[in-house]
Amino acid sequence: MEPRGLAPPIDLEIMKNLRLHLVTWNVGTASPPPDVTSLLQLSSQGPSMDMYVIGLQEVNSKIINFLSDLAFDDPWSIFFMTVFSPLGYIKLSSVRMQGLLLLVFVKHAHIPFIRDIHTHYTRTGLYGYWGNKGGVTIRMSLYGHMICFMNCHLPAHIENAEQRLDDFEKILEMQQFEDENVPNILDHDILFWFGDLNFRIADYGIHFVRESISNSRYNLLWEKDQLNMAKKKEAFLQEFIEGPLQFKPTYKFDLHSDVYDTRGQKTLFWFNGKKRKPAWTDRILWRVKNLSQHSSEDGDLFEGEQTISVTLNNYISHMSYGISDHKPVTGTFGLQIKPLFSTPLVTLNPEGEWNAAQDVLISYSTVSEFPSSTWDWIGLYQVTFRHVNDYVTYAWVKDDEISSSEDVTQVYISADEIPHAGGEFLLCYYSHNMQSIAGMSQPFQVQPSKRSAEKELAQENIDGIEKPHSPEPYNEF
Repeated sequence: MEPRGLAPPIDLEIMKNLRLHLVTWNVGTASPPPDVTSLLQLSSQGPSMDMYVIGLQEVNSKIINFLSDLAFDDPWSIFFMTVFSPLGYIKLSSVRMQGLLLLVFVKHAHIPFIRDIHTHYTRTGLYGYWGNKGGVTIRMSLYGHMICFMNCHLPAHIENAEQRLDDFEKILEMQQFEDENVPNILDHDILFWFGDLNFRIADYGIHFVRESISNSRYNLLWEKDQLNMAKKKEAFLQEFIEGPLQFKPTYKFDLHSDVYDTRGQKTLFWFNGKKRKPAWTDRILWRVKNLSQHSSEDGDLFEGEQTISVTLNNYISHMSYGISDHKPVTGTFGLQIKPLFSTPLVTLNPEGEWNAAQDVLISYSTVSEFPSSTWDWIGLYQVTFRHVNDYVTYAWVKDDEISSSEDVTQVYISADEIPHAGGEFLLCYYSHNMQSIAGMSQPFQVQPSKRSAEKELAQENIDGIEKPHSPEPYNEF
């Protein structure tokens, strides 16, 4: 992985190349696996990812688990935060609707250039009253471009293809945002649609499907894939793009196995012997809006040139994961983006040396159009922080202000709030009006306090004292 660090100043004339890794996985109420290195491509020798998007379905939502997860982070969120935070990513946003969970993790360098973060969800189960099926969404402005991620779990069974399409249309219609420029899902510059979409392989029998898979002749099955068939007929699907299905259908497998369903389907009183036909239920698609014009922060129009584009680098399944009857699917993308603004809304820095022996100062400045609030605050974070609320301490920008000029404002944090042990930290300015981080400092050192240093030295002396040998056990024989 590349070292952490904040991005250099943005050049509006240069396209930014961002790497996005997207995961969809129906986890079948299971707990996280012991290792996700290959799933997240963490051992890759290439450039590290700029953003990870994790879409899960069937996260354990039994009433006890769900009520616990409402009060605390769910086990899957905690698991991924534990994986990503030491690598310099924070959880930017998340949304949960019963078993549907969507998480977005972003490198520190990009945080000040992400704005307008909103979440949404739509229930489609039990005629719209139950959230076991439906869609959850996170949208944001990334360097001025509106990006939307939608994780869906659509109705099961081969005969429900039309219901799946109806539910997806309902989700698109129901999810409205309070933004006059981008009020609807399809108004975003880029929309990623993924999840357990539950489309099956029509017409062909189970033996033909399995034989085609065994011989790696996946192309024989493409034309009868219900989603491919729908894309040819339904106008609203025709702008969605998907990579080639060059991997085995990802459903349905025996648990902890790469063997397709060998168990009879259980009915109310007996097993009827019917096995599920393999299918590409787990999918990742995207849609790019026509972007012939965009204006920069200076009001200049980029006419006749592409300001944003998407490139699919790989689209694969991961057969080694067996905790559920679905295999996870990942898509790795390149996003080519022309930034529409070049500076963060807030620039902030620690003043002087920081330690717990004295009050410390923070200087910050904002751009003229920044929508400041008396409820804004500046948090002190360890560099491995997990999310915006994972601060060590904070200062209110108004209540703790000690000086202000036209260009710079200073606030203080009491010495009592500074960690005595010291370490590497950074500062983040949280905007109440924007509900997101508007600025982030470079990492800096907090020096250990004298008390902490003396305590550490004393502990070293104790550890260094030679302990007396234990007496040999008496043995009279």
